[in-house]
Amino acid sequence: MTRPVPVGTSRLARLGFRDPSRAADLLGPDGLGWWSPEASAPAGPDGELLITELAAAADPDLAVLTLHRLNAAQKEPAALAASLREDVGFRHRLFGVLGASAALGDHLCAFPDEWRALVTGVWEPSPPSPELLREILLDAVGAPIDAGETWGSAGVKARGSGPDVVADLRLVYRRCLLRTVARDLSDAGPTGRSDVAMIATELADLAEATVRAALAVSAAALPDGAPAVRLGVIGMGKCGGRELNYLSDVDVVFVAEPGAPGEEFPGTENPGPALRAATSLASGMIRICQEVAWQVDAALRPEGKDGPLVRTLASHAAYYKQWARTWEFQALIKARPIAGDLDLGMAWMGEVTPLVWGTTTGKSRRDGAAGREGAVAEIRAMRQRVEQSLPAKEAAREIKLGPGGLRDIEFAVQLLQLVHGRGDATLRSGNTLDALRALIDGGYVGRLDGEAFDSSYRFLRTVEHRLQLQRLRRTHSLPTDHDELRWLAAMLGHRGGGDPVEAFHAEWARHSREVRRLHEKLFYRPLLEAVATVSNEDLRMLPESAQARLEALGFTDPSGALRHVQALTQGVSRRAHIQRALLPAMLGLFADAPDPDAGLLAYRQVSDRLGTTPWFLRLVRDEGLVAERLPTLLGTSVYVADLLTHDPEGLRLLAEDSELRPRSREVLHGALRAAATRHADAESSVVAARALRRRELLRTAFADLLGFDDVETVGRALTDVCDAVLVAALGVAERVVSEQRQGELPMRMAIIGMGRLGGSEMSYSSDADVMFVHEPLAGASEHDATVAARAVAEELRRLLSMPAPDPPVGIDANLRPEGRQGPLVRSLGSYAEYYRRWSKPWEWQALLRARPVAGDEDLGRRFVELIDPLRYPAEGLDTAAVTEIRRIKARVDVERLPRGADPATHTKLGRGGLADVEWTVQLLQLRSAAQVPGLRTTQTIAALGAARDASLISEVDHDALVAAWELAAQVRNGLMLVRGRPSDQLPRHGRELTGVARAVGWSSDDDTGEFLDDYLRTMRHGRQAVERVFYA
Repeated sequence: MTRPVPVGTSRLARLGFRDPSRAADLLGPDGLGWWSPEASAPAGPDGELLITELAAAADPDLAVLTLHRLNAAQKEPAALAASLREDVGFRHRLFGVLGASAALGDHLCAFPDEWRALVTGVWEPSPPSPELLREILLDAVGAPIDAGETWGSAGVKARGSGPDVVADLRLVYRRCLLRTVARDLSDAGPTGRSDVAMIATELADLAEATVRAALAVSAAALPDGAPAVRLGVIGMGKCGGRELNYLSDVDVVFVAEPGAPGEEFPGTENPGPALRAATSLASGMIRICQEVAWQVDAALRPEGKDGPLVRTLASHAAYYKQWARTWEFQALIKARPIAGDLDLGMAWMGEVTPLVWGTTTGKSRRDGAAGREGAVAEIRAMRQRVEQSLPAKEAAREIKLGPGGLRDIEFAVQLLQLVHGRGDATLRSGNTLDALRALIDGGYVGRLDGEAFDSSYRFLRTVEHRLQLQRLRRTHSLPTDHDELRWLAAMLGHRGGGDPVEAFHAEWARHSREVRRLHEKLFYRPLLEAVATVSNEDLRMLPESAQARLEALGFTDPSGALRHVQALTQGVSRRAHIQRALLPAMLGLFADAPDPDAGLLAYRQVSDRLGTTPWFLRLVRDEGLVAERLPTLLGTSVYVADLLTHDPEGLRLLAEDSELRPRSREVLHGALRAAATRHADAESSVVAARALRRRELLRTAFADLLGFDDVETVGRALTDVCDAVLVAALGVAERVVSEQRQGELPMRMAIIGMGRLGGSEMSYSSDADVMFVHEPLAGASEHDATVAARAVAEELRRLLSMPAPDPPVGIDANLRPEGRQGPLVRSLGSYAEYYRRWSKPWEWQALLRARPVAGDEDLGRRFVELIDPLRYPAEGLDTAAVTEIRRIKARVDVERLPRGADPATHTKLGRGGLADVEWTVQLLQLRSAAQVPGLRTTQTIAALGAARDASLISEVDHDALVAAWELAAQVRNGLMLVRGRPSDQLPRHGRELTGVARAVGWSSDDDTGEFLDDYLRTMRHGRQAVERVFYA
């Protein structure tokens, strides 16, 4: 329950103070003097301004309390008060810090003069250079700045090692941190978002300077006469990558060598004085850093916490060459010398770097860490173990270790670095964002994916920074307390209307989902493991062993498959090199397809067509979805292989799920019209439009085979693109005839879709069933209009049937009045006269699918108004008409089924097939559409739903008819996809049956016999429903 706001403090409540009474006390005469209790208002213009700006802090209550404490701690409060009144920048910086960090507020109260570090003129808006930070921190401990690097008794030493020196270092560190925080919050402004990468780099530079100063203090603690020793400090993790948090552990590794020329360490098992001195120096540094700022963690050293803290260069090299595990090489990506003897640090880098990335020269050639057996699987398993170790309640609040967190980004980037960085030195950065940018620029990560990763990484790191800033504690879990969440939301700019906590959660969830999606896409690329582990030599198999492997994989013609492999991989070109890396994994994927031989052949043909096109192999190599999907598609569908061979650019559609969604009618019509109008001659115009249709057919077939779209969506997509082609082609045909006639056309014209085109249920093998209707313009004769309209229709058919690299668009006008014997085109009046005098029930039935698809919209609308009374008769059908329709159906069942066809598995005319269901639906429409508006549709499934809702059929019959129609339509599409040519007959065995089963969604583990049984059972139930409804 919300507490009532005391009278007189409501204004403070509106400004955002959760406890306005307490705020009034702290701001009042006995406090800061900015609030007048008598007036229940700010005390004067200064009070108004100061309170309003203080209330803009992320936590106004914390800010006013801490400011009150800070004011009380001042020896001369007037100086602070004057600066707050007069220095706008200082005021914003101080209020921002006080509302963001209780820990820094406590620090300011403990050291009351430190606020002066934020005063304009002292505070710098630009981040200090690493060199300046080193000077500031070394000066704090009295270490000479220009005396070289700190490495033992002969190196840089602080003025002492006592508590006073450590306290001075702590104070200066906090002063630098305070300035960084103020810079962070000032740059963030109202949005709450600053350049997190810049801040993380500054924090890493500050940590590096602190380590150097701590090393100088530790060196001062060494006894006189301590042996000379060289000590290198290697930054690891976020410090090494220059992407540190406010409260990260600073990960380090120590390497030591004797300081005297020619001297050697006796070894880590029995360390001598020099190695003991190096260990003392390192231990002291760790202790001092912990007292000053944060933990120093040396657990990433060889053998972890069980190993010696300090090792020699030779000991490090031996360990990494013989015993290191993959994750240890992964950690080395971020290694960077940060303190001590930098020459020794670089020598250490020279030993370990080739082990990470591999070497291709010299006597000891290495494949790099990713080439180790099981390396990719080991890295993936480690990421999974981290996730599984999180309790469910914690995982839901984790921004670092949980699914969709920072580790998802870091692991994905580092795995791609390890795999591809062996051959591309630009990928070897220890900084996550820099590495990600290099992966994007090199084409290893798609630009959209990379930008999304970058955006989410910056968001999550900002959240992590804000959480740690509050108490300067190491944390990466979201709070559960609502007030703390509200503070966090405010810190991130969610302060406007609505619930800020809800807005933050929505933003976090969006980034988390996107990170997880991209992590799974990049981290689990199907080909990544093969690319990592297969060397070029491994692919150069002897023909005998290669042929045996291909035969074992299931290729029917292994010698032919080997010829394809050799053609793709021979030579020294970059293309052949990439193919040699890709094919070992892809061969296994081809083997899982119904027809591996056809799939590999099609892949070779597509590869040959694209030649040296740079994006093709990069797409297959780096976009996991393409590599995973392409072998399955090519090994399943001859139709897809034919389309891709003529349109290899269509391969790009596989890279993004969003590219497989059907395009809207508006987009399709606009694109095809634009393509047609870009060319002057008619043939080129329609060829261009048909080429776009081919791309859309490929998009639809991809989505269909991959299970994205159901059969109704496929039918609509195929219909929409056919509509668009007809619209574009009609425009071109009208232009041609107009030019031939040397004048404007004397009529308006429309195309009426019939059959599957009219019903928006086209299949891959469907022709476009149409009727042409025209109307003479004012002053034109009907004869002249008919001649011109017929010329347009003939030109349309010619243009759409021209030889071209894409499937032709068959125009079938046989459903017009009088069929093939009747005129190709009629005027609207002629249609009206025919239907009034001579139309039969079967023609009314055909008109149930009629839908205007192209041409004059008003003419199309009036044609529909003309035919509605015929197809939706007010009195339904009389007995004679019903009998006639049933008689024709019986004749169709007998006469149109091809000789030798199996009626149980014929998708169109078989028992329970498409014709059975459609005739049943259409009879229901003719009998009842006048009374049931829902039946006035051209679509089969929609009409069945309306019939069920009107209780014209039972739920059982509805479900049986829908299931039969959908499965028959799916299988009919599957037959076209698998064979590449029209077919209505489902085979009962063989590879084609397997292909159809896969095409309609059955997996490779499913028994094709079960698929056939399911088809027969579904058709049987559908036929039983037809018997109950059609013949009722």
